[in-house]
Amino acid sequence: MRTIHSPLLRQHLAALRLLLVLTVLTGIAYPLAVTGIAETVFPHRANGSPLPAHGTPVASRLIGQSFSLPKQHPADPHEALRPDPRWFQPRPSAADAGKGAGPYDPTASNASNLGPNDAGLTRTVRARRLAVAAFDRVPPASVPVDAVTASGSGLDPDISPAYAYEQAGRVAGARGLAPAAVRGLVAGHVQGRFLGFLGQERVNVVELNHALARRP
Repeated sequence: MRTIHSPLLRQHLAALRLLLVLTVLTGIAYPLAVTGIAETVFPHRANGSPLPAHGTPVASRLIGQSFSLPKQHPADPHEALRPDPRWFQPRPSAADAGKGAGPYDPTASNASNLGPNDAGLTRTVRARRLAVAAFDRVPPASVPVDAVTASGSGLDPDISPAYAYEQAGRVAGARGLAPAAVRGLVAGHVQGRFLGFLGQERVNVVELNHALARRP
């Protein structure tokens, strides 16, 4: 005897078959194909663009990180980080989940969402400019804007060449290196505009500090 299904049941069975087909295509086949192509064509980028030290990945070229002195009270999650004068410092970060990970937490990528007319942001920028100027021993007026403002993602590893060169003297003094040698290191890490006309020149501070660490 032939079973006659109701129109509603036929619709549900068709939807279920479509769900299974799309699950296989978009949930299994497509991710496997994309992963396979990425691992074959550009495996380094596919695995997060890691920076190795002694054979062990220690950072990613794509995510900024803090270069700070050890905490005086490690158990205190509210203790402010103190920048280490021996390293080039990144721009500020608003990406902090408040779970002890500190800034540049990739699970908390965000911006401050404060506009240029916000009084709180204005006070913060002024305080940052004075702090950076004192730390780098330069006039406050010469502090670049990226030294006092966070990126949209809060994870940007790039700083402007101006900010990198501003820090060269301080890094050289803290490490006992010739200022010209440190400025030369910065010059070697200046990246041009994308495709020659998009964006601005930049310096990846994570790569720069990685190169600095390998100096004798």
